[in-house]
Amino acid sequence: MTLQCTRLAPSPTGALHLGNARTFLVNWLLARRLGWHILLRIEDLDGPRIKPHAAEQAMEDLRWLGLDWDQGPIMQSVRQARYDQAINQLIAKGNAYPCTCSRSEIELAASAPHAEDGAAIYPGTCRGRFATVEDATHQSGRRPAIRFAVPNQIMLIHDQLIGDIQFNPVRQLGDFVIAKNDGTAAYQLAVVVDDADSKVTQVVRGDDLLDSTPRQMLLYQALGLSARIPTYTHLPLVIGPDGRRLAKRHGDTRLATYRQRGVPATRVLQLLAGWCGIQSDPTLSHPADCIDRFSLSSLPRHPIVYDPVHDPLLKD
Repeated sequence: MTLQCTRLAPSPTGALHLGNARTFLVNWLLARRLGWHILLRIEDLDGPRIKPHAAEQAMEDLRWLGLDWDQGPIMQSVRQARYDQAINQLIAKGNAYPCTCSRSEIELAASAPHAEDGAAIYPGTCRGRFATVEDATHQSGRRPAIRFAVPNQIMLIHDQLIGDIQFNPVRQLGDFVIAKNDGTAAYQLAVVVDDADSKVTQVVRGDDLLDSTPRQMLLYQALGLSARIPTYTHLPLVIGPDGRRLAKRHGDTRLATYRQRGVPATRVLQLLAGWCGIQSDPTLSHPADCIDRFSLSSLPRHPIVYDPVHDPLLKD
């Protein structure tokens, strides 16, 4: 029997807030209930946005809440050589190509459509334009990004919570970046390489990343790793009163802030447990108390609306 493995993957571009914590709690509960191995991975590739000591803070916050892991932390920032191997493999196979377009050029492209998240869908300007990465650099005078050439096919994705979803990658996603023009691996490529190398079989994350799934599945296939495509479970988000994903624009919901204000971890846990469909119980004191009370079938199928202006965690 194959060992099932999942990962907790905080990004040190900011502190963990209640929305992140709820996703991690669901992931942890599923893992501990079903006997999955838990890997901790720090997704620290976005250099300019990395906050000092944020990785250490994230681990402290997880421990404070009572969440643990079996392996790690694994830092993405030390794995660039491995990502380069995958990028070069995709280029050599004709699955990826250099792109010298700037963001503004893509936005200004005639009739450029937009994905559901508002990002412009790349119109394929540089597909077949350059013979090699060196040729692109020479002609443009700047180092190119590398894009994955999305095939024209319909994809059917099964999600453990949402069910079956159909994607048309060409119309909905477009050719996406797998390496930035500074050479750093982009999120989609790094996640696939890391999950495959770590033998991750279960991915549990917010449904704002649902459209990452077809991108990542295409990368698995192009890298010859189809047998390692994990099972996906996308969770409804915690949102603010404006319907947007919970963020600092809604107020300060960082776990570190609640810690500094003396809010007990048990109080935060009880709030998150309610968001996971677990019946209110003031005796809950550790995530382990929730394992036998949690099931994916009882998880709310709608977003959780949270208004930090009327924050119950800060009431006496």
